[in-house]
Amino acid sequence: MKKIGMIGAGSWGTALSVVLTNNGHEVTVWSALEDEIEMLSKKREHESKLPGVKLSDTICYTTNLQQAIQGQDMIILAVPSPFTRTTAKKMAPYVEEGQLIVNVAKGIEEGTMMTLTQIIEQEIPQAEVAVLSGPSHAEEVGRELPTTVVAGAKTKSQAEMIQNVFMNEVFRVYTSPDILGIELGAALKNVLALAAGMADGLGYGDNTKAALITRGIQEIARLGVAMGGKYETFNGLTGIGDLIVTCASRHSRNRKAGMLIGQGYSMEQAMEEVKMVVEGVYSAKAARELSEKYQIEMPITKLVNRVLFENLPAKDAVNELMLRDKKTESDLAWEES
Repeated sequence: MKKIGMIGAGSWGTALSVVLTNNGHEVTVWSALEDEIEMLSKKREHESKLPGVKLSDTICYTTNLQQAIQGQDMIILAVPSPFTRTTAKKMAPYVEEGQLIVNVAKGIEEGTMMTLTQIIEQEIPQAEVAVLSGPSHAEEVGRELPTTVVAGAKTKSQAEMIQNVFMNEVFRVYTSPDILGIELGAALKNVLALAAGMADGLGYGDNTKAALITRGIQEIARLGVAMGGKYETFNGLTGIGDLIVTCASRHSRNRKAGMLIGQGYSMEQAMEEVKMVVEGVYSAKAARELSEKYQIEMPITKLVNRVLFENLPAKDAVNELMLRDKKTESDLAWEES
């Protein structure tokens, strides 16, 4: 049994608490919101974000950050990506030398273009930082539906520790040394999911979505490899796997926001309607800046930015994609006859 501190009590932190308590671990969940902690303590259910999922009586809930961190064998950082830096700053005084922090959020910081583990390492240099990611909607994990994810860490022993803590008969965990590739795939797919949602909102079909997913993973992989990620990672669970589930699922907040934009909502109206953090909106500018920095062509990402921030109608964006210059699909060459 391990002592686990869960920093963040939203849908994902709550769902992972179910996994961890089912595995027999002692879990302490922190939130800055007193009303949220009171609801979880009394109701043993997150009524707004994960309704119907009953939570173990063994989980401790607190607004005391020090209580959730000190003495824990592992800390899970599950706050939405826009709050990663501010939360890490608050955590830093309580984190011990060598304490393991596992980031489970997905995003790239606007302005700095840093991944979330890079932010955590900057704000909490004494910590060991790892990542857990994959095609894993909280709504399904909380209901104990079969799910597979990847644990990325700097050492094999750290990755295997995370694997052992989380893995059970319905939550399978693979390991990988490619932290950067895992995080880039997880963050960038949210931008592509906005595009897929826009296509749905416009009433387009499966052909359109298949094209966006297939060409989208090429954009992600090109940038990811240029930045130092491994190509194999983008062909795996945190690349094409996460992209498929986020572009196709009714649970995807990014797809839902995109659908609303396709139907004529503004970006601000769509985010308000979704009522949860739409992380693809926050990652979109960073993705475009990274593509420019590394000189990687990312036409879908570029047009998503224009729809979000320059008022380009979603239908016009699709037309621009379809009418781009003629291309070959890959670098394969014909044999000379």
